[in-house]
Amino acid sequence: MKRLPIYIIGLALLMLSCSEKKTAATSKPIDTIPMMVMQIQKCSRLYATEMRLHKIITHDDSKRLSGTFLNKDFSIDLPLGKRKVAIPIDATVKAYIDFADFSERNVKKHGDKVEIILPDPRLTLTSTKINHEEVKQYVALTRGNFTDEELTSYERQGREAVIRDLPQLQIFEMARSSAARTLIPIIVQMGYKEQDITITFRKKFTLDDIPAIIDKTTVEHAKQ
Repeated sequence: MKRLPIYIIGLALLMLSCSEKKTAATSKPIDTIPMMVMQIQKCSRLYATEMRLHKIITHDDSKRLSGTFLNKDFSIDLPLGKRKVAIPIDATVKAYIDFADFSERNVKKHGDKVEIILPDPRLTLTSTKINHEEVKQYVALTRGNFTDEELTSYERQGREAVIRDLPQLQIFEMARSSAARTLIPIIVQMGYKEQDITITFRKKFTLDDIPAIIDKTTVEHAKQ
């Protein structure tokens, strides 16, 4: 058998090497987004944060004497016509994120960077408690006591006041941070660097958004 010249063998090896490099270069990168979506969906309903709040609701009214004297209108608080009440309320508020409908629409990829748009948070007012022994009332001798209907109305106003305070209490940012602590390790395992991962909501939520994201049944039935 004749031996092939050395230069022919070298040329064959070079062509084989180039062929392997071309195959590697033309192979498509693995799409990690569907796997990422599937892993995040497994988080199901993530209770992101819980806040326990204490609030004192106050109300006062007084009897007024109104009329006209010398063609001038007047209105005077009667000294013995005042009533005041202070109602302490303890409330527990939870924020959760439901990943049931999480999809590729919630993932934006920019080169090596990835942004996760969280589903809108949900709020539940899981309990409100009135310590009736600590309710303080002042009722003037000429006035009747607060009725049960009036006190119930003030308690309902207290729960509504708790809800109004939520944007100022940074509950939405706390929910985002908690979700990030859960999701970032999952994404890092797929090869992304932590500094390249952004977890955010689609917008900054305000008081106007609360009616759409709070479980209304918890407001109506949370009283204990």
